[in-house]
Amino acid sequence: MSLDKTAAAYWSANVRIITICLAIWFVVSFGFAILLRPLLAMLPITIGGTDLGFWFAQQGSILTFIVLIFYYTWYMNRLDREFGVDEQ
Repeated sequence: MSLDKTAAAYWSANVRIITICLAIWFVVSFGFAILLRPLLAMLPITIGGTDLGFWFAQQGSILTFIVLIFYYTWYMNRLDREFGVDEQ
């Protein structure tokens, strides 16, 4: 594979994972915590003594963001090794 094709494939994979992570973060933080909060509050699921909608608004979106950071780091390290641009 030529250098231009390799760089294009690397950035394509990079942009794809960023888009996926941002979409998940948007759905959880805006969708579950704001738009769907009343619907989630009606579910019989409680976390920490409160309804699921409130939990997503207060804790779930933050914890999801932290998990996404760790996943992105792991995935990008793997992608860097795959394309030979890792730091080691």
